[in-house]
Formats: sequence, C-alpha cells, structure tokens
Amino acid sequence: MDFDFQWLLLGLPVAFALGWLASRLDVRQWQREEHESPRAYYKGLNLLLNEQQDKAIDAFIEAVRHDPDTSDLHFALGNLFRRRGEYERAVRVHQHLLDRGDLAAVERERAQYALAQDFMKAGLFDRAEQAFRALEGTPFDTEARLALLSLYERSRDWRNAADVAAQLEKRGAGSFATRIAHHWCELALEADAKQHADEADDALRRAREAAPQAPRPRIIAAQLLARRGNERGAVEAFGELMAANPASFNLVARDYAASARACGEAPAARARLQALYEHAPSLELLQALNALDDDAASREQRLAAHLQAQPTLSAAQELLKLQGGDATTQALRDAVGRAARPLQRYRCAACGFEAQHYFWQCPGCLSWDSYPPQRLEDL
Repeated sequence: MDFDFQWLLLGLPVAFALGWLASRLDVRQWQREEHESPRAYYKGLNLLLNEQQDKAIDAFIEAVRHDPDTSDLHFALGNLFRRRGEYERAVRVHQHLLDRGDLAAVERERAQYALAQDFMKAGLFDRAEQAFRALEGTPFDTEARLALLSLYERSRDWRNAADVAAQLEKRGAGSFATRIAHHWCELALEADAKQHADEADDALRRAREAAPQAPRPRIIAAQLLARRGNERGAVEAFGELMAANPASFNLVARDYAASARACGEAPAARARLQALYEHAPSLELLQALNALDDDAASREQRLAAHLQAQPTLSAAQELLKLQGGDATTQALRDAVGRAARPLQRYRCAACGFEAQHYFWQCPGCLSWDSYPPQRLEDL
C-alpha cells in the first residue's frame, strides 16, 4: 500500500499546534508557580514581622511546597521551628538540606551550623558537639567554637572549655583570659573535693597564669590554705588579695579575720582592716573588725558610728543583735531582719538575677563576673 503524503502534510501543522499549546501550558504553569511562590514567601515575612509565627510557618510551608529547591525558604522555616521550640521539626528541615546532593558547599556549611544549633537548643549536647566539630576549618569555625565553649560550660566540662577558650584567643576572637582562669578555678575546686591537693594547686597556678589580676584564684588559694590548717599562709594570701583587689576582698573579709585570729596575728590584721575600712567603708569590713575585737562596748560603738554614716537596715540589724534586750527588742530585730533580707542579695548586672550568695557565673544568664561584689543595699 502506497503512503499518502497528503496525510503528512496535514499532520505536521496539527503536531506543531499541539506542541505549541503544550509549551504554552507549561510556561503558564511555571509562571503561576513562580508567582505563587514569592507571594507565599512575602506573606510569611509579613506575618513574621507581625509576630504571628503560627501563620508565618503555614505560609513558609506553602512556599516550600511551590519551590522545594530554594534553600533560603528551608532555612527560614527551620529557624522559625527552632524559635518556637519545635526542635525535632527544625532538625528535619535542616537535615533534609544536608541530604540534598545539589546543595552548594556554602549552603551545606550553613545547614550544618543550623543543625548544630537545633541540637544545642534541644539539649542534645553530644550531637551538638559533633555537629559543631564538623564545622572546623569552615567560615563558621569561630561561631562553632564559641558555641562549643558555651556547651562545655553548661555541661561543666571545664577542661575542654579551657582548651576551646585558649584556641579562640589564639585566633584573635577576643580576650578569654579571665574566663580561662574561672575554668581552672572550677577544676581546682573539683580536685579539692576529691582531696587531690596537688591537682588543685596546679589548677590554681594555671588560673593565675591565665589572669594574674583575677581575684578568684587568690580567694580560692587562701581558703584552701585555711582549710588545710595553714592559717598563716592563708593570712598572707588574703593580704595579697586585699592589696590587689580590695572590692573583692569584702567577700572574704571575715575569713581573713578568722585566719588572723587563729594564727595570732589579730592586732596586725585589725590595723590593716581599719585602714581599708577608712578608705572604703563597708559592713563586711566592719564585721571582720568586730570579729577581731573582744570588747563588746567597742564593737557596739563601732557599729553605731557606721549606722550614722551609712544608715542601712543590715547595719541596724547587726547593732540590734549586739544589744540583746527584752522581747520588744527581739521583735524589732526580727522585723528589721525580714525587711533587710531582700536587700542583702547580689544582683547580676547582665540579667538582673538575684541571689543570696555571690556567684562568679550567673545561674540565670551564665555570664562570668557579672555580679558586683556589693549587696543591693550597698550599691
């Protein structure tokens, strides 16, 4: 049977028309998707700016569905999940990015850093450590090491914290000397609790080498000497602290007085305390002076003079304690004590967290040296 070329001539235009129509439909669908994707994206941004995070997440999920290959949308969605505390969903988003074979190296490192943050926020410290370690040598190296430093401090892994802080200082990321000294002080306290005196002394030596002017290594060294029965050595160590950092000496003034009395150096210690008190009067120094004075009348006179110069509830409470007296005086002393208690706290200058005891690291915001060595009443 012969082929009729007339059918070919008729079929070519039909095929061309069908192809053209299909391409137009393809283009229109692509244009519609491109149009819908940015609309959903901008809608999500607008909702986010208006602090409507639930609706913003829905908008970003819609944007990702229209444009699944856009990494920025995934990062925005993952960060939103993390901010809302939905760490498992954030991990899935960032892990999906890492599993993509077509992701650029820069975006892959960014996804790795985001994933490490997800683990950190979720409290999965082991996985967070591995994720941050994987960023060494990348543009996120410094940020990862800073995060590792925070991680080690939160988990009280002081030796690794000291190592990372030293690496950051070598890389020019800032001064970490005082922070490193605190790490070694923590290690000294741990060694002392295990009765490893040599390890404790070595850790304190490293702390002093890291930050020669830091008060904490001197305080711990003096307290350890006193606990070991070397009261004279403790007095010398406390004296060095008094000369180098008189503000921090207020924290241990009464310890100094106790060691001085124990080793028979009360008169010399009283003279040094009196000189410091005249230069910078405080109730802590006055209490240390009274601890070295056996004359009740002299102690009461000293407190009365201090109360006139610095009329605080704590000073009034101390004076009432010395006076003793009847039931009325006792009731007055209790009332003053209750009123003074909120003012006898230390307050973090970074976050405002208040505590009855002095902390070198704030329990609230984990900042170091954020507590002034004076109670609220004296600020």
